[in-house]
Amino acid sequence: MPDILSVADHADMIVNGYAFSKSNDSVRVLNLNNPASACVLSADGKVLETTMDDIELAIVQDYYSRNQKHLEES
Repeated sequence: MPDILSVADHADMIVNGYAFSKSNDSVRVLNLNNPASACVLSADGKVLETTMDDIELAIVQDYYSRNQKHLEES
């Protein structure tokens, strides 16, 4: 189980309880309210790995697409 406070502190962006962290050419996303729920997105928002269900994944991809410019600025 990841250290939630550490993940949140080092996240490049947090949107509605999801921590987004840039990692090379991908973005790691962790649900801070349910740490077993995570995914890795490519820079263009495609799913590379996930433990999320389809609905949660669609929500995270929407958050990412709407806020991608803020993540790139950080």
